[in-house]
Amino acid sequence: MDRVFIADRCDSLREGGFTNFFISILIVLGIMLSYVTQHYRIISRGSSEGISPYFVLLGVTSANSQFGNILTLPQSRADVACCREVSPFECTAGLLGIAQIGTQWVCFAVILVLFLVFFRRDDADLSDDECERDPDQPTWRTAITVAALCLIHGLLVVIISAAFALGAPSYLGAWANFLGIMSAALAAVQYIPQIWTTYHLKHAGSLSILMMCIQTPGGLLFAGSLAARLGWAGWSSWGVYVLTAIMQGILLFMAISYEWPSQEDRNQSTPQPQRPPYNRRTTPRVLPSPGPYSAHLQAYGETQEEIERALDRESVQGVGENQPLLAPGGLGSSGVR
Repeated sequence: MDRVFIADRCDSLREGGFTNFFISILIVLGIMLSYVTQHYRIISRGSSEGISPYFVLLGVTSANSQFGNILTLPQSRADVACCREVSPFECTAGLLGIAQIGTQWVCFAVILVLFLVFFRRDDADLSDDECERDPDQPTWRTAITVAALCLIHGLLVVIISAAFALGAPSYLGAWANFLGIMSAALAAVQYIPQIWTTYHLKHAGSLSILMMCIQTPGGLLFAGSLAARLGWAGWSSWGVYVLTAIMQGILLFMAISYEWPSQEDRNQSTPQPQRPPYNRRTTPRVLPSPGPYSAHLQAYGETQEEIERALDRESVQGVGENQPLLAPGGLGSSGVR
């Protein structure tokens, strides 16, 4: 690698400020947080239903290519070489771009693992409507094939990159651009099968809306951070995130449009609590003041039935006591009108 090029990269690392460093740290934390919400969504539902296996395949292979691209770019290799000459802080700041893409690669690999672990669980937390509207679930053979292709692709990227680095380092730049183009092409079509799956199911399933709410604007911020670090020469690295953010925004709009009406329907279908009817044996009796029976209930009954009869007699007698003694129907009336 050209020493002049390495010296220029070292100078750019020394000029890096705290602002770009903290922004890069926030991006790493945002990537982790966004993917943790997707991991939690799959685990909490006990199912990977709603996630297209081809979306996982394209996502993992795109992440493999992107990680291989950032590792083999001349700018990244120069940043690693500069760590011998700059301070630890400047070295860490210069390698945060690699850490960002590496974090995303690890998090998407975890999605692949969870997709396999929670594939077609019998105790999954799925509603009857979701099960009925998804008769064409992918088979276990499809899931295993996806995992095998992802593993083979990752091994090929590692082996070929190591072969170029050891045997023909002058071709590493071209190989990095090839990986960047491959990653961009895979990312361009990555969301197409997931968009189709979501459109077919008419619900988000195990796809995390919160993850997309974080990643859609975060992807644009991530692309801007990489563009500021790598410049136009690193277009193959940050361009893929611009394209991914646009496609993810389309999927986010679809998921929200499907989930919002379904949530309103569930709220409307939930029966409102009604006041239970009065039951003389279960509803407490409220009297303005103790009467001849209610003041000494233990003297008039031991069982609930006997107490209820005593209270009924007290209520009937209370009506008669409100009448004048000589009024018709009163105790002093002769009963003849």
